Amino acid sequence: MPALGADMQFGTVVEWLVKPGATVKRGDVVALVETEKGVIEVEIFESGVIESLVVEPGQKVPVGATLATLSGDGKKLEPEPAAKPAAPSAPAAPVKAEIAPAKVVTAAAAEESVRRRVSPLARKRAQELEVDLSTIAGTGADGSITIADVERAAQGVKTPTPAAAPAAKGLDLGAMRRVIAAAMARSKREIPHYYLATTIDLSKALAWLAVENAKRPVTKRLLYSVLLIRAVGLALRSTPELNGFWIDDGFKAGEGIHIGVAISLRQGGLINPAIHDVDKRNLDELMENMLDLVNRARTGHLRSSELSDGTITVTNLGEQGVESVFGVIYPPQVALVGFGKITERPVAKDGMVGV
Repeated sequence: MPALGADMQFGTVVEWLVKPGATVKRGDVVALVETEKGVIEVEIFESGVIESLVVEPGQKVPVGATLATLSGDGKKLEPEPAAKPAAPSAPAAPVKAEIAPAKVVTAAAAEESVRRRVSPLARKRAQELEVDLSTIAGTGADGSITIADVERAAQGVKTPTPAAAPAAKGLDLGAMRRVIAAAMARSKREIPHYYLATTIDLSKALAWLAVENAKRPVTKRLLYSVLLIRAVGLALRSTPELNGFWIDDGFKAGEGIHIGVAISLRQGGLINPAIHDVDKRNLDELMENMLDLVNRARTGHLRSSELSDGTITVTNLGEQGVESVFGVIYPPQVALVGFGKITERPVAKDGMVGV
């Protein structure tokens, strides 16, 4: 069970997306795990073959607990025979009749789960409304099935009533805020904070951005926030001691520059998934990554690596009119960068006062 937050202690396995005997590679999504901040897609850490699933769906286990066992030889495991020929007391035919249909159904369900993208909340809603997901055409990103798709399909089958179709269960905001509070209290208790602030002239950057965006269609235009994220990524190349974690009374440098972006959720709460390898991406890639991350954070499609790999966090409150941001470091990270409002100011330049 990976740590998917600074103060996460337990997680609940919602669903397995693989079966024993399946070949997986590092980064494949193998399970859905529910935390106080929502349902997260958990990726496998190593490549190999799934030997066994240790934790059953619905089981709550602590961080660090074994979820599954993996064979690293890369060879497909041979299924065990259903019955031994030397045991005449157990007829083979009834065993086949009982096991074969279950295998077919399970395999079909697993294949359908991998082939079709369904948000965890939509999956729960479909179960509540008894809607067959295989009959729904998704309208979300990449054809994913959303709650709205499920409810439209349900209305075509039967008219939902409050008794028959209870409201979809959302995030437990009380639990989420308790987790955020615990993480921030730990941060202020264990990390000696100090704060530095400086004013940056963005006039050249904004002028370039205006010219660049004028050349682009509306759907391809850049937000100024990607310039800030890119700048932080490049700055960390020359200041690697701010890019990493404080673990076991020592600094551990990050394997890459993975910048966590603080995202407010529509239903309330806050989450900070990471964009990986920021310093290696151009502005178009960062813009695409940022929009994708925000969309998936708000629809319940985040991956475990996006919540555990962040080496530093960036928060931008400028759009809310805040001029300076002095954030709380997200443990076990060692630094946080806050950006405030872009505003015109009088400035002395070459002996003259300008704007």
